[in-house]
Amino acid sequence: MEESRIATPIGTTLDRFIKNKQENFKYATGELSQLLRDIALASKVVNREVSKAGLVDIIGTLEAQNSGGEQQKKLDVLANIRFSRALKKGGEACALVSEENDSYEELNRDGKYIIAIDPLDGSSNIDVNVSVGTIFSIYRRKTEVGSAVQEIDVLQKGTEQVAAGYVLYGASTMLVYTTGHGVNGFTYEQSLGEYFLSNPDIRIPEDGTIYSINEGLSKEFFPPVTAYVDWCKEQSFNARYVGSLVADFHRNLLKGGIYIYPATTKKADGKLRLVYECNPLAFITEQAGGKATDGNKRIMEIEPVALHQRSPLFVGSLNLVEKAMDERLAQKAK
Repeated sequence: MEESRIATPIGTTLDRFIKNKQENFKYATGELSQLLRDIALASKVVNREVSKAGLVDIIGTLEAQNSGGEQQKKLDVLANIRFSRALKKGGEACALVSEENDSYEELNRDGKYIIAIDPLDGSSNIDVNVSVGTIFSIYRRKTEVGSAVQEIDVLQKGTEQVAAGYVLYGASTMLVYTTGHGVNGFTYEQSLGEYFLSNPDIRIPEDGTIYSINEGLSKEFFPPVTAYVDWCKEQSFNARYVGSLVADFHRNLLKGGIYIYPATTKKADGKLRLVYECNPLAFITEQAGGKATDGNKRIMEIEPVALHQRSPLFVGSLNLVEKAMDERLAQKAK
């Protein structure tokens, strides 16, 4: 019997891939690689917690609220703790910006990096066993190593990102990330406890037939958004909206499509957070050949003025996002 038939290769591990690609990073001294490993480790722990959520008392809500005034889920808090601990022990990050904390958390003054994270996006879906995720972004600090972290470190434009990624906890768990040299996806093999390269050099199709938007808010849409949604329907596009940002984004990244969370009459600044939701997904999208905008401006060029600043988001396939920005469509809406 041929060896290939009895021992199928399982591929490249995340750790080996990071080591092999480290020279692509201009600050390659090992810290960024270690940061990615720390995030991967924490995601494995969170994956374990998510997978047993219905068996132990970690679903449901707490009395506390997060930075946006939303009631916290137990798993939100647990995921935040897991990532905070992993990054603190790793020692490479000087501060953590999290959706679950009002201010940034100082981790290690000798660290060279800032981590911005949504520890568990879509956690309200846990109760009904729908996919959720983690979104993260990595920046180099601006102030001197060893000094106290300052606002200039944690409020950086998306163009300053050195890495970004997300983890999808679904039918299988996947980690997708970029360091500015393309996008690669890794699938978690639970029996071995390792992420393996499963989706190398991800490219988002320039076109697609999927639009993802919460049409339950349609009465609050501004006319240009309504016109675009109508155009999607005229093209017989498929409406797909899970309500977990990572899940909706991941599907469109692989299959082609557009995700929209626009400004509305009730939420003029949109709902999603610029620093740890919009920026990392915009970085990934652009590296995969797509586009991300707030409806007027490139997402990664927006200057943040607050940790939990919100922004509208149009992200996905290049041609679909450009169509959404088409002035002729806006004029038609008027």
